[in-house]
Amino acid sequence: MIIRAAENIFESLIDEIMAGRMVPGEPLVEQTLAAQFGVSRTPVREALHRLEQARLAERGARRAYVVRRMAPEDLAELFEATGEVESTLAALAANRMSEIERRRLTAVLDEGDACDDPTAYSEINSRFHEIIKSGARNSILAATLDELNLRTVAWRAANFREDSRRLASSRVEHRSITQAIVAQDADATRRLMCSHVASSYMVLADILSRRAP
Repeated sequence: MIIRAAENIFESLIDEIMAGRMVPGEPLVEQTLAAQFGVSRTPVREALHRLEQARLAERGARRAYVVRRMAPEDLAELFEATGEVESTLAALAANRMSEIERRRLTAVLDEGDACDDPTAYSEINSRFHEIIKSGARNSILAATLDELNLRTVAWRAANFREDSRRLASSRVEHRSITQAIVAQDADATRRLMCSHVASSYMVLADILSRRAP
């Protein structure tokens, strides 16, 4: 019950931050949020801890949480690191995925092509990347990517909600990556995945620049 409540609060706060309705420096007060969501402070505390792990919140004065200000250069470095790790995993997956896994990837690709809802597509997008990560058969790189994804997943999801063009371009990029994996072309897969993550960053950078005062 507490875990589910914390998850709901975490997702709601992410939506507020990503939509720009909660601005950098805004306090995240446990007691206020507990009253807002009608829960005890325990799940709120867990949700705020997860926000801190995702680098969307930080400790301010008197150790209280506030919405974190993400400098453009910090975000660029984060996505660069994610692109390097994920592209390496994708290259490994091109050589190591089984035929069944390739078919699962193609099925998820087709599911994404038929989806026009940003929220639903975000979930399909996560499954697409998860299949590739699993197919790489490298637990250490996978764990590294999981840590980076904790810090980027909310930003990636914002792309689909905030920029309607990103959904269409993501589909095209997913298809190119899938074709390279099916062809077992590791070099092409690495290049395409790195470009795919960079595209996510560029869309996000544009979104954030439009919000800047």
